[in-house]
Amino acid sequence: MHKHLIIRSFSAWVSGLSGAGTCLIFAIMVLINVDVLSRLLLNAPISGVTELVELSIVCIVFLQISDAVRGGRLIRSDSLHARLMSRAPAAGHALAALFDLAGALFFTAILYGSVPRLLEAYRGGYYAGNVGLFTMPVWPIRLILVIGCGTAIVVFLQLTWRHLAAITKANGK
Repeated sequence: MHKHLIIRSFSAWVSGLSGAGTCLIFAIMVLINVDVLSRLLLNAPISGVTELVELSIVCIVFLQISDAVRGGRLIRSDSLHARLMSRAPAAGHALAALFDLAGALFFTAILYGSVPRLLEAYRGGYYAGNVGLFTMPVWPIRLILVIGCGTAIVVFLQLTWRHLAAITKANGK
């Protein structure tokens, strides 16, 4: 019972991160349109739009990457994998497990490099933008990156486990 609650809670977490990324896309879209209209009609651009868009793109990617992985929407070549799954399912699951394990290791490397940068940005009070025009702290963006990486690692490990279980099941028949 507790196992299913944890799985459902984690699934809701992944969906929530993706939803937050979608909301951020909408907010940036509105901000860009308001900035364009402000420039056109009032000759008064909104300060910081460029910086906000640049930083938001990073946030959006890391908020939505775990849901893309979970949903099988991460870019990869599926022709070999599909052929293996139809002709030799155990080999197909082995290849998928290897791919997912490599994904987990890749995001672990990103996480390993990102945590010190998050702490440095937080402790150092780092800001993006131009002083006097627009500034914003960098640590929230780096925190989102760390959260997104951690979540992606767990999703990749879940998928690896499922493929390994499928290999075991296929060999057990």
